[in-house]
Amino acid sequence: MSEGEKLIVSNKRAFHDYFIEDQVEAGLVLQGTEVKALREGKASIAEAYVDFDDDGEAWINHMQIPPYSLGTDANHKPFRRRKLLLKRREIERLDARVKEKGYTVVPLKLYFRNGMAKIKIGLGKGKAQYDKRETMKKKEAQRDIDRAMSRRKH
Repeated sequence: MSEGEKLIVSNKRAFHDYFIEDQVEAGLVLQGTEVKALREGKASIAEAYVDFDDDGEAWINHMQIPPYSLGTDANHKPFRRRKLLLKRREIERLDARVKEKGYTVVPLKLYFRNGMAKIKIGLGKGKAQYDKRETMKKKEAQRDIDRAMSRRKH
């Protein structure tokens, strides 16, 4: 996290389920109570995904922002479809890759940067079960190496 960033939620599962090839930062079009709920640290992006429509716009679906605790009857809908703010070239590039077999765009983390809600999305290719096991073995081996090195330093 760099200066001026406040992490709301990250999606570690995306790195487990996908090979993330490209990452892009996008803005979000939110309602007032959604921003207030995010400032409380409430959100879930685990089941979310990004899709593109024919008008050249990017949308995030199944991102949950629970209702604001102090909100009134004008509170937002938790699973509303939200528009992403990306440059046209980025949308075209990602949309072309999604149309290839096996690619999808998933959210990686949701955060505030200088008071603005941002979401980092990644272009991912689905992992097979054996790829997931291989990744876990590599992480475990690296963890063991790090432990051995830290013991040696002490």
